[in-house]
Amino acid sequence: MIIAFFDFDGTITHKDTLWEIIKFHRGRAAMYAGVVQLAPAFIRYFLKMMPAQELKEQVLGYFFADMPVAEFTAGCEKFSRERLPALIRPLALTAIRKHQQQGHHVVVVTASAQDWVASWCRRENIVCLGTRLEVKNKVITGKIQGLNCNGEEKVNRIRQAYHLENFQEIYAYGDTKGDRPMLALAQHTGYKPFRSM
Repeated sequence: MIIAFFDFDGTITHKDTLWEIIKFHRGRAAMYAGVVQLAPAFIRYFLKMMPAQELKEQVLGYFFADMPVAEFTAGCEKFSRERLPALIRPLALTAIRKHQQQGHHVVVVTASAQDWVASWCRRENIVCLGTRLEVKNKVITGKIQGLNCNGEEKVNRIRQAYHLENFQEIYAYGDTKGDRPMLALAQHTGYKPFRSM
């Protein structure tokens, strides 16, 4: 058996989907207003005074906290159908389908929330391992359940889902330092691939 792991944002897509989903749910003006309100958090993060997960939770909390999960899920499904296809790199989709045609098992491993990535993955017959958002009393809290699926956590999530010793070959594709631990699992890697289109 052969398995191929793909990062999502920046590898399969040409934009960060967190900001795209915010814009889709809340509108462009509200997104920019939120960025202004969140400026102190961004400054603390860039000064290395705040970890990435805390910043992400502040962003998610600002835009989505207290949203009913049914409303959030419906919006994510609509985003996945109507907006996400235009963000996909054609060469990435070609590579995915080539793996599938060869009978390889294809998995997206993403720091983005599964809520807006998994439905696209299902339509493409791809497994999705992503960041999980906390839900309490049927509303989004803005917190992340467990750890953000990035860096070493990508490897942890992969190992929870798969016995890698069962695979003869492993492929992995990514575009940031947060993908390097995942790339280290593979015999065949692509770093910042699919960029010509």
